[in-house]
Amino acid sequence: MPAHTPPSTARILVAEDNRKLASFLSRALSEEGYVVDLVDDGAVAVSQARSVEYNLVILDWMLPSLDGLHVCRALRTAGKTVPILMLTARSDVCDRVSGLDAGADDFLPKPFDLTELLARVRALGRRGQRDRFLEVGQLRIDRQDRTVTFAGTNLDLTHREFMLLAYLAREAGRVVSRVELLQNVWETAYDPGTNMIDVHIKNLRTKLGEHATMIETVRGVGYRWHSEPGHRVA
Repeated sequence: MPAHTPPSTARILVAEDNRKLASFLSRALSEEGYVVDLVDDGAVAVSQARSVEYNLVILDWMLPSLDGLHVCRALRTAGKTVPILMLTARSDVCDRVSGLDAGADDFLPKPFDLTELLARVRALGRRGQRDRFLEVGQLRIDRQDRTVTFAGTNLDLTHREFMLLAYLAREAGRVVSRVELLQNVWETAYDPGTNMIDVHIKNLRTKLGEHATMIETVRGVGYRWHSEPGHRVA
């Protein structure tokens, strides 16, 4: 029996191009009860972490295609809050600062002791559980299970509606521009000239029912989620 039993859904992405080390990490983490996915390329790591909900990403600094810093930035820009543990042979303070600024949560220098790695994994896992839920007023969002409740009622949302609502709620009280929504929800900087944002906002308001006024239109700018009901939609 492993000394530590993680939640049954605990899933870790290991991005490491050294096959021997990757195999070692996969075996050690699996023995601890984690579900482990391995990738050996930075671009693949970004794609994988965007499409699968992970509890933790273990990321080598030096990877083909995209290095660890670029992977961190890409995931944070996409709104991913998954904890990231970066493995690196770099020891300079400025390098660690660069990594933290890019979005890494913790560092482990190579070579490392397995017991320390597992301890850091457990610590980041606990932090990730705390970051799993987003609560704003009566709105509760489960980022891992992708479920949403408002005033105790479950909202049946499409993937894009979930992403849009989660982003607005995370920025509650602040006006979010249409450009920002395109970049962080649709992952594009190009506005195709359609009214897709407006359509999704309309659908969200329909599903919110009497609470539709929680999403305010700020004409000529974008949208804002209010933490308290009673606001009028412009």
